[in-house]
Amino acid sequence: MNIEKINDGSNLTVKIIGRLDTTTAPELDNFMRENLEGITDLLLDFAELEYLSSAGLRVLLATQKTMNKQGKMVIKNVNETIMEVFDITGFVDILTIE
Repeated sequence: MNIEKINDGSNLTVKIIGRLDTTTAPELDNFMRENLEGITDLLLDFAELEYLSSAGLRVLLATQKTMNKQGKMVIKNVNETIMEVFDITGFVDILTIE
């Protein structure tokens, strides 16, 4: 997994490339903990996310909880496979997906 970020003041765009699974989820979790301070608008770009496991879902849920306190989080460019994971798990009701 690769993480690319664009920080524009209180706006942060994070592009996640590859697989978000048990091996890579801790890396994303650490990244989020280190980069969310002062952020009010978080955009996650999933255009190149290939796979999402339950470990990745936990990181997204934790990030959503953080952003609920300080702003908003939006996920964009979700492919059919990842959207199916969100549908099955009920995350479509928790996350803002555009």
